[in-house]
Amino acid sequence: MTEMSAADYERKLAARDKTIDVLKRRIAQEARHSHATPFAILEQNVGLEKVVARKTLELENERHELEKALTELRFTQAQLLQAQKMESIGQLAAGIAHEINTPTQYVSDNVGFVKTAAASLLSLLDSALALAEAARGKMAEEPIVAEFDAALKRVKVEFLRRQIPSALDESLEGLGHIAKIVSAMKEFSHPSQNEKALVDVREIINTTATVARNEWKYVAELETHFEDELPQLPCLRDMIGQAILNLVVNAAHAIADTIKEGIKEKGLIIISAARDGEHMEIRIKDDGSGIPARIRDRIFDPFFTTKAVGKGTGQGLAIVYSTVVDKHCGQIRCESEEGVGTTFILRLPLHCHKEECPACK
Repeated sequence: MTEMSAADYERKLAARDKTIDVLKRRIAQEARHSHATPFAILEQNVGLEKVVARKTLELENERHELEKALTELRFTQAQLLQAQKMESIGQLAAGIAHEINTPTQYVSDNVGFVKTAAASLLSLLDSALALAEAARGKMAEEPIVAEFDAALKRVKVEFLRRQIPSALDESLEGLGHIAKIVSAMKEFSHPSQNEKALVDVREIINTTATVARNEWKYVAELETHFEDELPQLPCLRDMIGQAILNLVVNAAHAIADTIKEGIKEKGLIIISAARDGEHMEIRIKDDGSGIPARIRDRIFDPFFTTKAVGKGTGQGLAIVYSTVVDKHCGQIRCESEEGVGTTFILRLPLHCHKEECPACK
């Protein structure tokens, strides 16, 4: 069976709308040209009106089905484009991560060497100072002693003794943070090839939080709470990571809307994971602006967004829903209160039943 494009569905909808107009015109034409009695005309019109009513209902039902199919087709096309874009970004990120990782590694090694060498030199300096102090009494009049004391004063030995180890520790910490970001980029961009694998949810969450750090670090603190001895989750790793990323970014944006200088400087995002029977439950909670009650039933609809033009496509939550429900046979729900915050709850099955799972068919 040939798949229909968005344009095919739109043409089919237009054709269905024209059918009703044709039937109405036929009734009017029959009435104008008929020489039957008034009662016969009335009877004929009633019969035609019943046909029109039945056809109208059928056409309306078909129209709704076609509109639904058209929306699903557009969303599928958007998902495909998003997947292609993410694959390209993933390849680019993996390449950049590799390019950053190599120089970072040898800079880190060199700074580590300098730290060890500095400790040895400072130890040697202590010995030299002790020797100079012992020699000072016997060589007080020697010019070299005066030069040594002047040099000692210029270089501020006590200041360097305090600052050098601290500066090197900070450098190593910064390099370690770069290495962590690079590792997170490599992990996040690694494709799952549409095959489920057992993964550590804590690793996915920590990696995603690192990748999204630039989105939340200025507006919120981020905490992770994990239940002890979490089981591994069978899932498409990159898709679950993308879903959590979308929710964390949304949480950061919701909090940003509530930040007021002198009143609320930063918000809080909490990501938690715990086992709930035969499911893994992941929660992403924020203390942002909340979702208005009037639109909560529509937030997972494809292309629905409240953001300004250019700020959002309305695909983020729809993709999250598709990932959890369609790709993993899970459930997702939203708890929100305006002015208080929002919590998204993802429930993912711990045991994959291959005959039921779309990702395993």
